[in-house]
Amino acid sequence: MAINLKKGGSINLSKSMTKLNKLMIGLGWEYASIPVDLDASVFILGANGKLLSDEYFIFYNNLKAPDGSVQHTGDNRTGSDNDDDEVILANLDNIHPNATEICICVTIHQALLRNHTFGMLRDAYIRIVDMDTKAEVVNYDLDSSHNAENSLVFARIKKSGNEWYFYADSQGSTSELQALVDMFV
Repeated sequence: MAINLKKGGSINLSKSMTKLNKLMIGLGWEYASIPVDLDASVFILGANGKLLSDEYFIFYNNLKAPDGSVQHTGDNRTGSDNDDDEVILANLDNIHPNATEICICVTIHQALLRNHTFGMLRDAYIRIVDMDTKAEVVNYDLDSSHNAENSLVFARIKKSGNEWYFYADSQGSTSELQALVDMFV
């Protein structure tokens, strides 16, 4: 049974399931009136809160981390799938030893040009599935507090010792993807 988190909630992924190492991170959304193109991205960070290297920024133009630990399966531009619209696969056992955080972000493609915000969406969520058992472990719905924003640090998976924790972060802004890149470089 999945745990439904609210903003600020967390769960110890290492203790929630046995051997939770292979994750599927699914993001989904529906648009209310006009199509909105969300883009999932992942920043693999070191202890200093910065990217390990440019190659550890995973997004629609760089689908795989150099160590193969994190892979984006491709860009969905419409949010029209019945299930997860964008998927990120992660193997926590294979992640670079200097990695301490996997930061999962969502931005709206060309949001400023198109005047798109998260307020144009409904049913936006992030979930984590154990790839070995296919069981959903965590589900976190984007609440309505981000109506005017177009970029979001949706969640963080942080390492503490040998354990990984999922944090429902939900820190939004009105900047686009480049601002997030600048924050983590």
